[in-house]
Amino acid sequence: MTNYKKNAYSYATIVAMGGFVFGIDAALISGTTNYLTEEFSLNELQLGIAVGAAAWGVLLALLFVGYAVDKIGRKRALQISAAIYLISAVGSALAPNYSTFLCARFLGGLAFSSISMASMYIGEIAPPKWRGKLVTMIQINIVVGLSSAYFINYLIQSLANSGTRWVSTLAIDTETWRWMLGSEILFAFLWLALLSFIPRSPAWLLLKGKVEEAKNTFSKVIPENEVTAQIADMQETMNSGSSDHSTLAQLKEIFNRPMRLIFIIALTLAIAQQATGINAILFYAPTVFEQLGIGTDAAFAQAVWLGVISVVFTILGLLVVDRIGRRPMILGGMLWIIISLSICFYGFKSATYSISENSVTELSQIPSSERLLAIVGVSYDSDINFKTALANTLGEEDAKAHSNILLAKAVNINGLLILIGILSFVAAFQSTIGPVMWVLFSEIFPISNRGIAIPFFTLVTSLTSSVVQTFFPWQLENLGISSTLMFYATTVAIGMIILFFFLKETKNMTIEEVQVLFAPKQK
Repeated sequence: MTNYKKNAYSYATIVAMGGFVFGIDAALISGTTNYLTEEFSLNELQLGIAVGAAAWGVLLALLFVGYAVDKIGRKRALQISAAIYLISAVGSALAPNYSTFLCARFLGGLAFSSISMASMYIGEIAPPKWRGKLVTMIQINIVVGLSSAYFINYLIQSLANSGTRWVSTLAIDTETWRWMLGSEILFAFLWLALLSFIPRSPAWLLLKGKVEEAKNTFSKVIPENEVTAQIADMQETMNSGSSDHSTLAQLKEIFNRPMRLIFIIALTLAIAQQATGINAILFYAPTVFEQLGIGTDAAFAQAVWLGVISVVFTILGLLVVDRIGRRPMILGGMLWIIISLSICFYGFKSATYSISENSVTELSQIPSSERLLAIVGVSYDSDINFKTALANTLGEEDAKAHSNILLAKAVNINGLLILIGILSFVAAFQSTIGPVMWVLFSEIFPISNRGIAIPFFTLVTSLTSSVVQTFFPWQLENLGISSTLMFYATTVAIGMIILFFFLKETKNMTIEEVQVLFAPKQK
């Protein structure tokens, strides 16, 4: 491997590590939901707000990140994000009350904007033939982070139940959720340290008129004889856009006619990617698996499988994105997601729930469990109806506190079918629309406004993610898991139809060639 290729991969790997920290930060909370509910006496909406606080934080950050990356540069903005991750991890783990916890999680969400900055940075240093692979490294790091978070949660949960003396000494058994969230601190610190070794973005240097430094950076990542031509192409693209590079001017350019096709594609992708419900499944993984009636500990173990599937299929996506192309991967992946969610819908929809007299006898941990005799032998055709019956029989507090074990005793469900559907859904997302959206974002926007365009459309996808995460517990409680999943599938189908008519292939093209492809036809 040549030096410039080693450098390109090294810089991209360091920057993409932000995806790993994001994955860790985003998924660790999946193991803490029951603990947080008990610790802070939360209802479903309060829990949704706690889990979604980080996603709302990124919305605020994305309003300013475009200005920041153009003002102080991509590298400095990434370093600030890493520092925010570190502070947030400490604050979340030590939070004494619900309000402090929300503030710490919201602060961490400010750093989520690093994903759009990482995509921007890697797209600007990567040679065209490697861009797909290098940008996809962000998604690989995200899913490795998610997988690591599930494993960390599973490990800490297992230790908490082990009963060993050193576990009690370290309070792992009594402060389990704090140890889960605190595990992020080491990774955030490591990323912050490594970012000092990357160069400044050549595109940003050109925007600031630092041509020689831009040439020096390019000479580290592409062959020396291609540097001059690359600089000339980038300058031509910059000059073809507006000469006003203010934040407001760049924002206006996004809505102008020359970018209308790009706008439609980016907006549809930004909404559809998160409307799949992926973050609801990943961030609430144990909760989703508990709907299968397998119990809390088993749910933590099953969540680890989500991480394994995510890693394997993201790597697969990385290997084929520059061969198969962006359009077939996006459209094929969305169809795969629709099929997978439909399988899950059918599995949950056909489930029945019924408590037997023997089950009541075994439920000694529930106070006055004989109250359940009133619904013995009654069959309920949905989780919503069953939970309503439990609330009427036990009272809302007891029904909520023991819902997991009651589901495990009562459910009659094709668990294998649903498990296949969920794993298939995750595989489809992580190998297609998950990473490929960021590849497209890194190449469809012109240099003249990409500093604003990428954060703007990341803001859209983050807003969608925030809504999905915040209302998922409420949807489970009021609509049921089957209707919630069918809602996601329908939304993805709408997005797929739109992209079928507008999305064009961009593989192996330079950023400048992509602009020509999407330029409006001259009349």
